[in-house]
Amino acid sequence: MNLYGLYWTAFKSLLTKEINRFTRIWVQTLVPPAITMTLYFIIFGSLIGSRIGEMNGFSYMEYIVPGLIMMSVITNSYSNVASSFFSAKFQRNIEELLVAPVPNYVIIAGFVMGGVVRGLLVGTIVTFVSLFFVDLQLEHWAVIIATVFMTSVVFSLGGLINAVYAKTFDDISIIPTFVLTPLTYLGGVFYSLSLLPEFWQSVSKINPIVYMVNAFRYGFLGVSDVGIVTSFGVLLVFIVVLYAVAHHLVTKGIGLRS
Repeated sequence: MNLYGLYWTAFKSLLTKEINRFTRIWVQTLVPPAITMTLYFIIFGSLIGSRIGEMNGFSYMEYIVPGLIMMSVITNSYSNVASSFFSAKFQRNIEELLVAPVPNYVIIAGFVMGGVVRGLLVGTIVTFVSLFFVDLQLEHWAVIIATVFMTSVVFSLGGLINAVYAKTFDDISIIPTFVLTPLTYLGGVFYSLSLLPEFWQSVSKINPIVYMVNAFRYGFLGVSDVGIVTSFGVLLVFIVVLYAVAHHLVTKGIGLRS
């Protein structure tokens, strides 16, 4: 087996471990997001949505479904890598990986793709749940697939960086609670930016999740508050920057080596 074959085997082993990790406890990792999103569909879609009426030419339920799917992808991609990588660090397993003859990019890719798989799986489950409440439109398949994949990669990398700096299990919940949740709720999941005053529209565009949610919504409904090219540009920039940071941290062993 050549060198790249060995690297591929290492990557597959890491990915398999990550998938087995969250599927083994599927009642805790896959079921809660489906229940949470069902409550969102019932409360915000059916009950409140019927009073709001239409938004940008679509029923309120149709409008918020893409954002709710994206919200579940973001939170699960992030939390999967953050908890898994920190557990490996806490149990000293990560040190064995660092001294193994495996490039750091393979280690990062294994953990990140595990988060991507969980994010996409949860997103798929939530999508099927949404079909009980609304008939989904699919305007641009390629945009949907590209957006959800890149978004999942972004937040998986973010989860890894969070785990590197975390010193206790409580530390991996700080970013999701005080950063991700506010940014997600203010990211256009439940409303169109056009409803905001011009100043706050400009302020909202500082939030990267706005671009992710709107690109995903464009894939379903064909409408967006921001340019699609700009959205993909933002996603690519975040992937490159976060990967560079993650690779630097792992290479230097910052927060990993005792």
